[in-house]
Amino acid sequence: MNKMMAALVLSLFTATSSAAAPTPSMEEMWGIIQQQQTEIAALKQQLMSADAEIKETNVKVEATASRVEDGIAAGGSSIASSWAERTSFGGYAEMHYNNLEDKNDTGKDKDEIDFHRFVLYFAHEFSERTRMYSELELEHSFVESDDSNDGELELEQAYIEHDLTASTHLKAGLFLIPVGILNQTHEPGTFYGVERNKVEKNIIPTTWWAGGLGLNGEIAPGWSYDTAFTSGLKLDAQDGQFKIRDGRQKVSKADASDPAYTANLKYTGIAGLELGATIQYQQDLYQGKYRDDVDAVLYSAHVAYRNGPFGLRALAATWDINNAINDIKLGADEQEGWYVEPSWRFMRDLGVFARYSEWDNQAGGGGDTEFSEWDVGLNYWLDDNVVFKLDYQFQDAPANEKELEGLNLGVGWSY
Repeated sequence: MNKMMAALVLSLFTATSSAAAPTPSMEEMWGIIQQQQTEIAALKQQLMSADAEIKETNVKVEATASRVEDGIAAGGSSIASSWAERTSFGGYAEMHYNNLEDKNDTGKDKDEIDFHRFVLYFAHEFSERTRMYSELELEHSFVESDDSNDGELELEQAYIEHDLTASTHLKAGLFLIPVGILNQTHEPGTFYGVERNKVEKNIIPTTWWAGGLGLNGEIAPGWSYDTAFTSGLKLDAQDGQFKIRDGRQKVSKADASDPAYTANLKYTGIAGLELGATIQYQQDLYQGKYRDDVDAVLYSAHVAYRNGPFGLRALAATWDINNAINDIKLGADEQEGWYVEPSWRFMRDLGVFARYSEWDNQAGGGGDTEFSEWDVGLNYWLDDNVVFKLDYQFQDAPANEKELEGLNLGVGWSY
């Protein structure tokens, strides 16, 4: 545009100068007109080029705006706004106070406050059919490089889920085993009691995850299934391990010599009712590191029912293990437990419960190895996702084991 202005000024100056000079002849006049026509044509060409550039720029701006609206940038990668819309964030946490006295005088009283769990949840939808879920958990507030505390930083879930059909879904990665009531749903506001029940801790054992492949879906209205092929449990024979909970590998360089197979069936066709059953086969609880293969089968069944203020949960689980494990610990070939838990929610924010539990990790030996426990208490929901808990536990334990009785307090939230 500056060149155009200069040319125009020059033309005016030329015309002015010509006016002051003697009157030109016809031939000189014709030459001046031809020169001005040439300059005007050049100016028109420059104006047309500038106009074309402006139109091209406008087209590019409109195209870029259209790509932003569609959530697609050059190269096909998700831009920031689209990524945020497809990504969700959440989590849960719980802190506990336990004041428990050991009635068997083994010197293992418990009087402590523990920020038990802080969990961050992330999910991302790559497309309508493919998505990712993950959970990162910090236990007991902090982790040190040595073994001076019980803190752990754990990846509890990290898997891809893909819809093969509208009712059939494939998952691959690290995920929770489909068994019991609490293993897949354990946010603080979803269950009664400060601590998770002992049966789903020592027999199931919650929280239990593994790495592998899973397939789940609906069979018919109200009926669903969940299957998995995963890494198995691994006990250490040299350390004399026999309890199922000690075998969780948590997908940390997990020995995959002998995998596990899980099948779960669930019925939710009646409002407020859930019926579930699981069977799992472990090829070898010691992953080939013991003189004999110790295969095992888990059978589990549960009911969860809610009708108005009344609630009921009940679960039974048992392990049938190869007899070779008895050479490590007598009676460990059967490990079983069950509990029943009625509850009553007086109003939206207050509920009470009672739970009776029995569990035994040496049920095949016939000796005094069974634990039992009564828990009674209440939950107060400050908000739908914020809960305060109080309960009192009465425990009956074998003579040589700690028998804890006392008060538990807790606060938890999820979002």
